[in-house]
Amino acid sequence: MDFDKIIDRRGTHCAKWDMMSDLYNVPGDDGLAMWVADMDFAVPDVVTNKMREMADHGVYGYVNCDSPYKDAIRWWMKNRHGWDVEADAIFTTTGLVNGVGMCLDTFTQPGDGIVLFTPVYHAFAKVIRNAGREVVECQLVQNDGRYEMDFEAYDAQMTGSEKMVILCSPHNPGGRVWTQEELRAVADFAKRHDLMLLSDEIHHDLVYGDAKHIPMQNAAPDITDRLLMLTAPSKTFNFAGMHTGQVIIPDPDLRAQFSRRMMALALSPNSPGQWATACAYSPEGATWVDELVAYLDGNRQMFDAAVNAIPGLRSTELQATYLAWVDFSGTGMSREEFTARVEQGAKIAANHGTTFGTGGENFLRFNLGTQRSRIEEACNRLREAFSDLQ
Repeated sequence: MDFDKIIDRRGTHCAKWDMMSDLYNVPGDDGLAMWVADMDFAVPDVVTNKMREMADHGVYGYVNCDSPYKDAIRWWMKNRHGWDVEADAIFTTTGLVNGVGMCLDTFTQPGDGIVLFTPVYHAFAKVIRNAGREVVECQLVQNDGRYEMDFEAYDAQMTGSEKMVILCSPHNPGGRVWTQEELRAVADFAKRHDLMLLSDEIHHDLVYGDAKHIPMQNAAPDITDRLLMLTAPSKTFNFAGMHTGQVIIPDPDLRAQFSRRMMALALSPNSPGQWATACAYSPEGATWVDELVAYLDGNRQMFDAAVNAIPGLRSTELQATYLAWVDFSGTGMSREEFTARVEQGAKIAANHGTTFGTGGENFLRFNLGTQRSRIEEACNRLREAFSDLQ
């Protein structure tokens, strides 16, 4: 795979590139889109070939590809993550955010408290609030730039109205790969407060160096009676537009509840998304992912070196994801000033840290899932935008 090849996505109704002017006031012609979490790389050939085959066939009627689809998911989770998944445990939603919404709808009630470890993926709070539930923010602690959990403080926050905790594992935007001990502590927290545990593991394939992702079901097998797992191929293989994700439910009783709700809403998967998943979760897909992770690691190292050389800026050391989390608090600037320097000065669209909840106020999130030449350009622009600090 030639990850260096520039693919111009402007003018293709691409949210990432065609919406940055409206959302961030960054010009579309020479701005750099480093916000929403999709990559600028073509999907693996094994996926493209299947999509061409479907197009050439020319008939898009009802299909039943559950067997190859679920077999591929089970093969991938076993071979890449050491996780045994039962076919009956797999439910398909229109992406992971829809999966969160479905779990809230099935297992909680309006007014219930939903615990988030903030700062965290912004869509969680949006779905929770729109579902009439209450966001309960348990703020992560920064220890020399590394996010950690403080369960003594979180225990004191609980009121008894909380019914679910959502974990982002690996963590977005902080890039943490939680350890066995940390995952065990989350599971124990859920048990102490009688919470459903929803573990979003969408970034589990994009892990660097010696870090190792552990599926929550493996880390705490004794909590399957309250565990809901979320996975999707969309971040790994860059086909978020297929809107295909999985809710994996180990416990049969919880499965039955979820299945009834899915049937009540008449929800079913789309065949292109299922076939894309079945083809991606394969030996060919695995080879592509290994090459991708090596390339993203190079992007990460280049970006971190440049940003950390600018006085007052600090790029969080990522163990996973392609989403750099940059702290501007050392500049002494207001949020408005450092954001303006990035958007109007460097002409880079990056996610605002405030959208990730408490603890994100002094941060911006930068998407590194693009060609190396664009990362280099972003580094040069940031150096220039903050040149007075150097």
